[in-house]
Amino acid sequence: MKTPSNIAVLLPCHNEAAAIKNVIKAFQQSLPSAKIYVYDNCSTDDTAKIAKASGAIVCHEPQKGKGNVIRRMFADIDADIYVLADGDLTYDANAAPKLIEKLISENLDMVVGTRIDNQQSDIYRAGHRFGNSLFNRFVRFLFGNKFTDILSGYRVFSKRFIKSFPAVSRGFDTEVELTIHSLELRLPVAEIATEYAARPEGSESKLRSYRDGIRILLRILVMLKESRPLFFFGSIAGIFALLAIGLAFPLLITYVKTGLVPRMPTAILSTGMMLIAVISFTCGIVLDSVCRGRREKKYLRYLSHSSVSSALSKNATPQ
Repeated sequence: MKTPSNIAVLLPCHNEAAAIKNVIKAFQQSLPSAKIYVYDNCSTDDTAKIAKASGAIVCHEPQKGKGNVIRRMFADIDADIYVLADGDLTYDANAAPKLIEKLISENLDMVVGTRIDNQQSDIYRAGHRFGNSLFNRFVRFLFGNKFTDILSGYRVFSKRFIKSFPAVSRGFDTEVELTIHSLELRLPVAEIATEYAARPEGSESKLRSYRDGIRILLRILVMLKESRPLFFFGSIAGIFALLAIGLAFPLLITYVKTGLVPRMPTAILSTGMMLIAVISFTCGIVLDSVCRGRREKKYLRYLSHSSVSSALSKNATPQ
């Protein structure tokens, strides 16, 4: 399959002077017709200077955080196909044509380059491996996810995915947001295993395991509230209802036997918990209707753009 020409390679970068030249060169070789965009995110080294000298289109995003950079990229750049990767030379640029071919041949909206876990702790630390597996299972349980690497930063998108994606995250939780957006709208997606390499000498990871892990967990919970409010508030209602029943049952037994309520504070607490359960469940029902309307608007926005196959057919040059 011939590689289309209207491709944008997006590289968010913060202090990647040690790697960015080789990353740009690798994508220039694997996708010679693509435009390569490097968005410098408050770097204090020569990332932007090296990227420009290497032939990339360099832009700047002053708000720190990967999510902020991706939101700016998706808003600014117009293309038929978008390739998102990191500027640290950990992802295999030679796999990009294969990811793009998968996107086009199956008319998909996102293809994720899942990282091959080679069990080498110096490349993919055991803690990160465990956390990634845990988050994958958590998202699968909550959203019915079929992904195996929701935190991969190597992805290929169609234009209609990019232009319908309401990016709100600021940091490394942006990959979770991308994944759940596709699951919420039930978009056609796929995965392809890709090599994952060690960073070159002089390049340091910006990921902070505990801080970013908590941020990712909170992003999953926030998006659960946003996309499945009935389940979210219904679960809270169920917990409070069970607690209320547990507290009230001994009081009910005593009342049946004696006609008295000996522990009035417990009775008041039980009543209050049941009221919280009812209010929470009611909020879930109301917000579920609101969420349905928001989801329909996002899907209509998605449908306002052509699929990747249709876009490429329109842009094809007559032979």
